[in-house]
This record gives sequence, structure tokens and C-alpha cells, in this order.
Amino acid sequence: MARWAELPAGLDRRERQLVVQLRRLKDHSGLSLAALGARTGYSRSSWDRYLGGRAPVPRAAVIGLAEVCGVDPTRLLALHEVATEHRAADGHSTGTAQPGADSGPAGRSSAGEHPEPPGLPGGRRRTVVAAALLVGALALGFAAGLTTGLVSGPGTRVAAGPGGVEGPDLVRPDGARWRRGTEHPCEVRRAGGLLHAGHSRERAAYLDINSAGWHVVEAQCLLRHHGFDPGSSDGLYRPAVQAAVRRLQADRRIPVDGVVGPDTWGELRR
Repeated sequence: MARWAELPAGLDRRERQLVVQLRRLKDHSGLSLAALGARTGYSRSSWDRYLGGRAPVPRAAVIGLAEVCGVDPTRLLALHEVATEHRAADGHSTGTAQPGADSGPAGRSSAGEHPEPPGLPGGRRRTVVAAALLVGALALGFAAGLTTGLVSGPGTRVAAGPGGVEGPDLVRPDGARWRRGTEHPCEVRRAGGLLHAGHSRERAAYLDINSAGWHVVEAQCLLRHHGFDPGSSDGLYRPAVQAAVRRLQADRRIPVDGVVGPDTWGELRR
């Protein structure tokens, strides 16, 4: 499995979330960039730029990757819509493919099999599409949480993290509340074949530089247990934590992106 280069430091977190998901999907497919290009109509160099965070990913490319991998593109399109709207608000390119080598397969519109609803003015049409995609993504995420047992149960509160972004649990099931600036003990034990530090049972949540809370404390403790010093166990996803995650990912030969996701949780719990 190829090791990904670090994403640009200035890449907006919305773009970063989309690219990380696309990278994981590409890795899961087992396809090379050249093979992916041949199947989607976008060149290898284009995919290299998109997945390297150096160019906005066209909507049709997101759909193409999802179709090649046989997955529902709804959640990816929701992430793409959020990133596109933010980019447009900042006055940057929206990532719409231009005619030419990167315009996608011949005869295929940028919307693919997901056209926008007719009869609405441009601005309102985009708003309706964005709302529909986001609602669908949230519904799918909640259903996935129920299936895997990861939806917070009684006594667990999900609160806003840094910047107002919904973040990890700030109150543990035992009632202990996470507080900024507090160092937490790490007592790692194995139960049911998996390692636990007692702060979270999470195995799938995505944690990155914007994250804070008990899930981060758990990851910090497990990183230290495996010999990758995160610098602290205070629940803040600092650059030191990100660096420790990258070292773990490189050591375990999983995609190196500095983001804790299902693959990295699997290694931490092992």
C-alpha cells in the first residue's frame, strides 16, 4: 500500500476531510493512480494533485471514484459540497472541471448520475442540493453508528470542539468531564483482545488537529503505550500528537496522513 505524502499545512480542514476519505477509498480499492485514471477519465497526474491536496477535486471525479469502488457517493458528495461552498465563500476556485484532459469521460456531465433538481434558480438549487446531501450523510452516519455500537449512550454527551465543530465526547459514561489543560492518567489494559486506557471505547471516529476530548486522551495513552510519545495526555490534538500518529502509521504500513481513523484505531487497540 502506497504511503501518502503529508497534506499541505494550509489546506482547509473541510478539504482535508474530503481528501482523507478519498485516499482511504482509493487505498481500499487497491487501484494504482494510473488504473484509477483509466477507469474515471481523469489523468494519473490529476488524481495525484487531487489526492495530494494540491488541486480541488471536481464533483464528477468524486462520483467516478465512488462508482469505481462500488460505494454510495452520498457522504462523499456532502463533504465535497461543504468544501466547495467554503471555497466559493473565500473567493477561491470551486474545483469545477474545465473542458480538456480533466473534463471526465466523454459524454458525461459533471453531475454524473446525480443531477441537480430542475426548475430552481442557481443559488437556491445549490442550497437545496447541499441540504439534501448533508441530511443524507448525517442519516447514514447515524445508522452506521448504531450498527457498530459507536453512537453515544446514556451519560455521554457530544459537545462542540474547537472552532464550534462537533467534536468527541466531553463527558465520559462515568460522568467525568474533560477539561482543557488537565493531564489524565494512562492505565492501559487488555480486555476482549483489545487495548483500552479507560477514557473511551472509540474504534472509528476521525481525530485530527481540530479534535479535543476523551477520544483524544484515549489515543494519546495508546500511542504512548505503543512507544510513540504524543507529548501529553491532555485531550488536545496538538502537532506532537499528529507527529506521533504519523510515526505509528509509517511503522504499521498504513496510510500516513496524521489522522486517527478506523485503520489507526485498529493498530492502537491491537
